[in-house]
Amino acid sequence: MDKTKQSELVRWLKQQSAPARRWLRLSMILGVVSGLLIIAQAWLLAVLLQAFIMDSMNRDTHIPTFLTLIGIFILRAVVMAIRERVGYRCGMAVRQQIRKIVLDRLEELGPVWVKGKPAGSWATIILEQIEDMQDYYARYIPQMYLSTIVPILILVTLFPVNWAAGLILFFTAPLIPLFMALVGLGAADANRRNFLALGRLSGNFLDRLRGLDTLRLFNRGHAEVKQITEATEDFRKRTMEVLRMAFLSSGVLEFFTAVSIAVVAVYFGFSYLGELNFGSYGLGVTLFSGFLALILAPEFFQPLRDLGTYYHAKAQAIGAAESLVEFLKAEGEKPQFTGNERINTTEGIEITAHELEILSHQGVKLAGPLNFTINPKQRIAIVGLSGAGKSSLLNALLGFLPYRGSLKVNGVELTQLSPEAWRQCLSWVGQNPNLPEQTLLDNIRLSKPNASDEQINLAIEKAYVSDFINELPDGLNTIIGDSAARLSVGQAQRIAVARALLSPCQFLLLDEPAASLDSHSEQRVMHALNNASLNQTTLLITHLLEETLGYDQIWVMEKGQIIETGTYASLSQQNGTFARLLAHRKEEL
Repeated sequence: MDKTKQSELVRWLKQQSAPARRWLRLSMILGVVSGLLIIAQAWLLAVLLQAFIMDSMNRDTHIPTFLTLIGIFILRAVVMAIRERVGYRCGMAVRQQIRKIVLDRLEELGPVWVKGKPAGSWATIILEQIEDMQDYYARYIPQMYLSTIVPILILVTLFPVNWAAGLILFFTAPLIPLFMALVGLGAADANRRNFLALGRLSGNFLDRLRGLDTLRLFNRGHAEVKQITEATEDFRKRTMEVLRMAFLSSGVLEFFTAVSIAVVAVYFGFSYLGELNFGSYGLGVTLFSGFLALILAPEFFQPLRDLGTYYHAKAQAIGAAESLVEFLKAEGEKPQFTGNERINTTEGIEITAHELEILSHQGVKLAGPLNFTINPKQRIAIVGLSGAGKSSLLNALLGFLPYRGSLKVNGVELTQLSPEAWRQCLSWVGQNPNLPEQTLLDNIRLSKPNASDEQINLAIEKAYVSDFINELPDGLNTIIGDSAARLSVGQAQRIAVARALLSPCQFLLLDEPAASLDSHSEQRVMHALNNASLNQTTLLITHLLEETLGYDQIWVMEKGQIIETGTYASLSQQNGTFARLLAHRKEEL
């Protein structure tokens, strides 16, 4: 990674610290207080040794000094404990802010864009990479300031006592950050490569888990195990590279710290032997000055050593920030709502498209040009082969894909609507029901948490959830597990239908709602949805042509365009695409 990009990432990381500035200031203040306590502690110890060894004073006369020293020990421990808690709060505030930015960006880009990457890579970004920024904000940034302030305080204390010891520390101190920076450049680059490898490994592993049945079916188990083993070994080597850099950085710091302290010790040793007669302003080197300097010498370098210890946190944060910044600055067309207008839905929903071209996030045309009008409470079914553009049209209506041309809802351009207001008008049921809550009841009332028992029971009856609810151990309060593991696909789909029926909206969008269902579940689900569609504008996407029988109009799509329109009866009598699809469907049955 070049220095310019690394500087940009560091600047971005510092900008994210805004929510935690008061915690950062408090952490630095506590660090300065701790440094002052260290100086006071060393001063009192030097005073006591000078008094007992050189001046042969009575111990009783220094009892207050002893008590003060004990109090400083206790107070310093308390300050350090408080500083740890403050540092954690600082890191937590920043992590929450960054997670909010990432999640808001994901919401803005929409599920179509998100599905373009493996779920494991998003888990790595949102959880692990953001979590790895904790020490950067909790420890590294405060320590960066303390590594300057505390040594200056120690030099201010030492120079009036012995200027030679102060000069030794002053001139050897810059060697530590210099070599720390040289080693740290390699550590940041190694961390960046490590995070990229971890993201790929997480995404690949999760994809393999999801497709385990398919891999077994095609006897690909051993090949995939071998591939995962190789990827894991590669990640292990990258991790060891990062650790090697961290140990090298610590080794460099310890070496120069030890050399500097040794020089101070040698100076005082020769001074006590009478070989050196400078540094003490002509008064002679006392035990007090020597002991004070030797106690403070390690403490002089300790903030720099701590900064070096936490330097790997900076390298981790830079490595994590690279993919975050790239994600947040992802180029391409965005399905952005630019207005906050609301529409009057008392008369229903009317949608008009003129020269509508639906685009991918990269600006590639997926469907169009399309010209159509959906009247209030009209029921439209869209059919066609896979890749015809049906789902692209649906995602554009949901606001998940950008478009060119005009797409108006009750006379207002879709992008000018408030996204919250528009989505309150929508009910959606797809082919893969998403049940994020723990219990069956919470999933049903997800969009209407204050629904009454009567409303819930009515939705359950209409969606035929009552057919199996009594078979579950705790009824509506049954915990369904991750990805609705306790329910069959048909049962989960009926729960999704009940959720849509509980809060009926003006525009019902159905994306293959009966796909992957057995015939019994299919009949139940479609019967419930067809009844619900009679009272609202409805758009149905399906491969099952018999489901379109009662719809007001059928659109046949091919290569991103609407090539046929009409009713089931009229289209089935024509010698067109719908008739051929219908004949092919009958042959399959």
